[in-house]
Amino acid sequence: MQANPIDIKPTSSGKVRDLYDLGDELLLVATDRISAFDFILPDLIPHKGQVLTQLSLFWFELLDGVVENHLISAEVADLPEAFKPFASWLDGRFMLVRKAEMFPIECIVRGYLAGSGLKEYDREGTVCGIHLPAGLINSSKLPEAIFTPSTKADIGGHDENISFERCADLIGIDDAQELSRLSTQIYSTAADYARERGIIIADTKFELGTIDGRIVLGDEVLTPDSSRFWPLDEYEPGKSQPSFDKQYVRDWLTANWDKTGEPPHLPAEVVEKTTEKYIQAFEMITGRAFAFK
Repeated sequence: MQANPIDIKPTSSGKVRDLYDLGDELLLVATDRISAFDFILPDLIPHKGQVLTQLSLFWFELLDGVVENHLISAEVADLPEAFKPFASWLDGRFMLVRKAEMFPIECIVRGYLAGSGLKEYDREGTVCGIHLPAGLINSSKLPEAIFTPSTKADIGGHDENISFERCADLIGIDDAQELSRLSTQIYSTAADYARERGIIIADTKFELGTIDGRIVLGDEVLTPDSSRFWPLDEYEPGKSQPSFDKQYVRDWLTANWDKTGEPPHLPAEVVEKTTEKYIQAFEMITGRAFAFK
């Protein structure tokens, strides 16, 4: 397993992605890093960056009739000259994209009750201030998908769930309404597609921005890093669900770490199982074998 071998310093680095500013374009590179509880873990997950990129490319194409995206190319032949010496590592894990003015919020859509939404509902009967029917339980399907935005935190910080009203204060009512409409439409289209292939998309988050005044979908899309993926054939409301996403890693950390200090190394079997889960999700959704690069 190889860490990023590129000796060109990224313009910026996120928890998983390295970004290179090319002027009018950006090179987004998905590494094999994994984060949990706002920490970047010390272990890499083999092939994870390739799964995230290849799945995002699949969704970009499938959703093209719903929303524009920022993709220019993911072909090695289109790599800038300075990056071609690293083509063998970059193959399958990079996207050359147009620059967009990204909105300063995470566009989260929930179709099921889980995570922070479940905690708030149990306390107050709401999710991000949206009142929901009484009697819902862990993993209940919601009457309809809801838009529950959050702020974007710096690395090491915590995203903060906010109300729609607060979202409108941050970006303006017109943009807030359009992001809500578009995000729920994207989610519903993808959730229907995935369900037919045996996966429930319980919730997900999108990165949206503008290019020449048009709203576009950017970054990663509907991956195990940005979504909760549950196996349809094992779905049972009233408890936490098995998943194809990094909840498996979160569960191990919760059982073995008090979330103080630096996170521990993951056991080899947890690393291997996480890779398996990511690849299984890719293959179920796309209907094709994962091409190891």
